[in-house]
Amino acid sequence: MTIPTYDQFIEPVLRFLATRPEGALAREVYEAAAEIMQLTDDERAELLPSQAQQVYKNRIGWAHDRLKRAGLSSSARRGVWCLTDEGKIFAASNVGPLSQGQVADLAFGYMDVRLKEATSTTEPVITPTKNDSSTKTSSPEERLGAAVKEMRESVAADLLETLAKVSPTYFETIVLDLLHKMGYGANRNDLQRVGGSGDGGIDGVISLDKLGLEKVYVQAKRWQSSVGRPEIQGFYGALAGQRATKGVFITTSAYTAQAIDFAKSVERIVLVDGIKLAELMIDHEVGVSTRIVKIPKFDSDYFED
Repeated sequence: MTIPTYDQFIEPVLRFLATRPEGALAREVYEAAAEIMQLTDDERAELLPSQAQQVYKNRIGWAHDRLKRAGLSSSARRGVWCLTDEGKIFAASNVGPLSQGQVADLAFGYMDVRLKEATSTTEPVITPTKNDSSTKTSSPEERLGAAVKEMRESVAADLLETLAKVSPTYFETIVLDLLHKMGYGANRNDLQRVGGSGDGGIDGVISLDKLGLEKVYVQAKRWQSSVGRPEIQGFYGALAGQRATKGVFITTSAYTAQAIDFAKSVERIVLVDGIKLAELMIDHEVGVSTRIVKIPKFDSDYFED
């Protein structure tokens, strides 16, 4: 028996989580799904080519990713998976084995959905769409590019879920770490967190030169709802109070159209929303690790006489 593909793990993960309405540790889901699929010890020990993780755990993780994209599950907190209310209803209304069509829909029907929960005041960035691309006719380079894109989106979703749960103080520190990795400040000490009671709307200050004559002021908000124009106007006022010419407003959520228009009108405020924040953290490896994969390419020039 070969190890089941990730789509074959979707129903076992769904069924086990349905028995744990308060959620379950990821490691418990791994073992429960492995038991349901009757994996042998050898199959459980098999590693990915990168040697980074067991194959079955990697596939179960992607099965849960698909359930999250379909809105049926979530990462309640770090290392804990839990069905959403919609997921509990889906499991209860489909007590028999899922059809091949249902599994295929869950596995491939929501691949273009961003893993970012929308609130009543946050506009969804991407609406669910069906992925109709055929992997059978795609070139290896196309499949590789699609895989990298999918993994980036999954990591971005994990980052946003985690950032939503950290303390406001730690979030401000993460933002300053990111800005330093992006090249702001000669060293990390040039970026100071000043948020707290009476901060005047300023959470961090970046000294761009050794004497501190040129500074960038930062506001970092770990919000779920959209940031509106009043908050950006308040930040603009705080900058004026500091006689500052540069400001960066960073949030885990999104901005209203009015907030964006106001920031453009004053020209000295840069807005970074949650999706952009996650992308920057991936690009600059803040809270993210990467590995190098060597891809061989035939060198025809070498064989020319």
